[in-house]
Amino acid sequence: MTTTTLAVLVPLLPFLGSVAGLLLGRKAPGFVRPLAVLPALLAAALAAVVAVRQGGGPTIEASTQLTPTGSVPIDLALYIDGFAALVAVVVGVVATCVQIYSTGYLRDDPRYPSYAALVSLFTSAMLLVVYSGDLMVLLVGWEIMGICSYFLVGHYWETPEARAASLKAFLVTKLGDVPFLIGLFALATDAGTFRIDGILGAVAAGGLDNPTLVALLLLAGVAGKSAQFPLYTWLPDAMAGPTPVSALIHAATMVAAGIYFVARLLPVFASSAAALTVLAVMAAVTMVGSGLAALAQDDIKRVLAYSTIGQLGYMAGALAVGDRGAAVFHLMSHGAFKALLFLAAGAIIHAAGTNSLSAMSRMSGLTKRVPDAYWTMTVALLALAALPPFAGFFSKEAVLVAAEHTALGDRTVAPAGAGWTVLVAGLLTALLTAAYATRLWLLAFRGRGAEVPDHGRQPIAMTSVLWVLAIPSLGFGLSVTYLDDWFDGHALTPTVTTAVLGTGIAVIGAAVTYAVWRTLAAKAAASPVRAPAAAHVAHPDAEAGKVEAEALHLPHPAEDPADPGRALLGPLHRPAAAGFHVDALYSAVFVRPVLAAASLVRFLDREVVDTYVRGAGTGTRWLGWLVRRAQTGNVQTYLSALLAGSVVLAIAAVLVAVAGA
Repeated sequence: MTTTTLAVLVPLLPFLGSVAGLLLGRKAPGFVRPLAVLPALLAAALAAVVAVRQGGGPTIEASTQLTPTGSVPIDLALYIDGFAALVAVVVGVVATCVQIYSTGYLRDDPRYPSYAALVSLFTSAMLLVVYSGDLMVLLVGWEIMGICSYFLVGHYWETPEARAASLKAFLVTKLGDVPFLIGLFALATDAGTFRIDGILGAVAAGGLDNPTLVALLLLAGVAGKSAQFPLYTWLPDAMAGPTPVSALIHAATMVAAGIYFVARLLPVFASSAAALTVLAVMAAVTMVGSGLAALAQDDIKRVLAYSTIGQLGYMAGALAVGDRGAAVFHLMSHGAFKALLFLAAGAIIHAAGTNSLSAMSRMSGLTKRVPDAYWTMTVALLALAALPPFAGFFSKEAVLVAAEHTALGDRTVAPAGAGWTVLVAGLLTALLTAAYATRLWLLAFRGRGAEVPDHGRQPIAMTSVLWVLAIPSLGFGLSVTYLDDWFDGHALTPTVTTAVLGTGIAVIGAAVTYAVWRTLAAKAAASPVRAPAAAHVAHPDAEAGKVEAEALHLPHPAEDPADPGRALLGPLHRPAAAGFHVDALYSAVFVRPVLAAASLVRFLDREVVDTYVRGAGTGTRWLGWLVRRAQTGNVQTYLSALLAGSVVLAIAAVLVAVAGA
């Protein structure tokens, strides 16, 4: 087959698997799991073949007109450069691991057929975004992902947390999509086409009339999809969905789409220094704020959610300094270790019967109960903390090197101020990342108290994918020297300055967190009163998904006295735990006024508009009653009324005549 044909099959196979899974879910349930896993696996394999054939060389392009629309046609087009080829492989691999993991995690879930079909559709939509060469077709995949996220985040719809989270995710991302759509039309109007190659050509020729306005409109959609400040609030709440869904959203789809979009159209944003400055500030606030919030969270999945927001901030920061190679490199590295972190967290939640770190810290023996999750999560946390030689070290350093070059004036794509903003925020975030990664590891795996119940070995479908994802989490960064051709041809290796500085800061963050934990643990051990462990214990035969759904209802226990988060944050702990009250701000500024306006409209509709409607009906009814009363059928009565009316009219005429004289 030609490379173009293989590329068409990559998003098509998961889509066909999704349709087949929905049609056969009830009639032939035995086919559901193969239809979930095999299309994703084949798509990943074909994406790898396309990447090998593309080889970082010239862009693969093909198109056919989808429909005539007048001056700006819409084409079904492929645009596969090195970035697209590699990102598609990451999406396919992570989606395959998630589907395999889900066969064990949700093995007894009655809604698994629809869940698997939606995951396949989600994967297909992201692959469409990756390979699409036309912005309107890309928008289709972009919006399908939003719809799929609504249903998948709300999978446990019996719980109010899942229902609220799914609605919030949908509304917040749609809030960003409105200016995003306007920006797409403005961009196509200036460039005269929706084709990516045509738009890039128009930018190179200086054909954009309003680059700053277009770039800022597009950034609104990117902020919503990729959970950047100020539209990041939906992502922590989306943890109410099943853990495999969290892994898929955070690692390979949805949040990666916004970063990938900016990377693909970076010349559009680079044509406006103001847009890059806004992006740099947005990335800096996102990085630092999410790092502080992650250090204060008690829910293990919310820690990882804020971690994702921070790592997306790194990617946005790389784009703000004009280095899309560093951004996509970190996107791929993050996809591997973040998927591993979430899937390992699912195994831990199943074993502990809770997602509360405070509860886990009061349990001992968790490492023996889930050794696979323990070792692989340790690898992923080291990659997250960006310690060498793990993948996160190389990709994070690529971002810092790009910021350093821009700050020092070695690169002139972006303003130097943007470079300094990203560099300082990136170093501070490296400190915070190492701190909350160390805290999570200590509270989850170094707990003291009652033994964790033995639930037996995790299903092989769950443990096997953990080790598969541990390989790129450990070794992907080492391959950076062989991937230069895919990343615009420039090296992404770290410099001595950023490597020493970034690693040193990360080590300091981890060491300080460990020292604080040791001190607090010693004080807690000497105290005669120790808070009890969580009361809830999962049934040994309960599936992981059921345990997680039940954990949503559990109140989190009192904070562990050995938790270093409060000691490290001090007075910032309370606002950081609440996400710095951004949700409360949105509620006060937007939600309450909208609800008040809705109440006013409802009042006006019921009490004013309906009053006029009822009055019109009542007046007509009364007039009919009067007319009906007058129709007696007596001729003498009619003549008397006619005579009386004539007399009244005559008197009125005389009075008018006298008044006129």
